Amino acid sequence: MNKTLVILAAGIGSRFGGGVKQLTPVDDHGHLIIDYSIHDAIAAGFDKIVFIIRHDIEADFRAVIGDRIEKLCKPLGVEIAYAYQEITDAPDFPGKVELIRQKPWGTGHAVLCAAEHIDSPYAVINADDYYGKNGFSIASRFLSSRPENYGLIGYILKNTLSDNGGVTRGICSVDQGRLVGITETKNIVKTAGGAEADGKPVDIESLVSMNFWCYPTEFLDVLSTGFPEFIKTAPNIEKDEYLLPIIADGMLKRGTEFSVLPTNDHWFGVTYKEDKPTVEAAFRKLIEDGEYKADLYSDL
Repeated sequence: MNKTLVILAAGIGSRFGGGVKQLTPVDDHGHLIIDYSIHDAIAAGFDKIVFIIRHDIEADFRAVIGDRIEKLCKPLGVEIAYAYQEITDAPDFPGKVELIRQKPWGTGHAVLCAAEHIDSPYAVINADDYYGKNGFSIASRFLSSRPENYGLIGYILKNTLSDNGGVTRGICSVDQGRLVGITETKNIVKTAGGAEADGKPVDIESLVSMNFWCYPTEFLDVLSTGFPEFIKTAPNIEKDEYLLPIIADGMLKRGTEFSVLPTNDHWFGVTYKEDKPTVEAAFRKLIEDGEYKADLYSDL
C-alpha cells in the first residue's frame, strides 16, 4: 500500500530566526535532522514525501534540503511534493487576515494546505525532530494494516527530556491501547529521581505525543470542515492556532478512536541552543554503533 510522509516545515523560519540558514548539520557528514527522518521513512516503506513550507523560505529550503532530497529520492521511486502554508489561506475570514494575523494558523491548517498532494494513508511529523527508526516502522505497519484508522506514535517521556531546561509535552492517557486524552504539561524538567513539572512529580514512563500522527485520507474532510468553524469560534483570532492535538481531543469526545502505538526510540530535538552538542553526540554514537552509515542514504 502507498504511504505518504507529511513533514511540517512551515514554522522553521520563525523558530530559527529567518529562512532555514540556521538549520546546520548534526553529524560530521553534513546531514540535517530531517535527513534521518526521510531515510527512516523510506526504509520503512513510505513512497511519497510532502514538504509543507512557506513561499518566503522556499528558496532557502530548496537550497539547503529540498533539491538534494529530490535527487536522492528520484532513483528510489519516492515522489517529492511541496505544499505551502500561508496566513492568507483562510476561507471565509471576515476581513484582511494579514492585518490581523501575525503567526501561522497551526499544524492542522498546515496539513489541510497539503490536501491536494495526499492520496494515501499518511503520517505527519515535525521537520526538526528526530523520531527514530522504530517509530517509522510502527507507523508504516499501522498505515498498511489499518488504513482507515487513526494512530499516534507514543514516546516514553524519559526518552524525550532535555538536559538543559524545561520542556512542554503532551502526556497521553491510554486505555487498552486507545488514546483517552492528551494533557499539555509545561516546564517538565529532569530531577535526580525522575522528572517534575513546577515542583510536582511526573511519571517518566508516561507516553507522550511528539506530534507523530497516522491518518486515513478521510481526515482531510475533518480538517476542511473544522478549520472554517475554528475561524468562526476562536476566542483570540489573532493568536489561537488550529492544532492537531486539539483536533484529536475534539474527535475523541465525538467517539473517534485513536490507537497509541508505543516506541522505545529516543526523540532528539534542539529545544535549547545548548542541546545541539548533545544531539550531535547522539548522532555520532548512532553512526559508531552501526545504526546508520556515514553515507546515510547508501543502504536504501
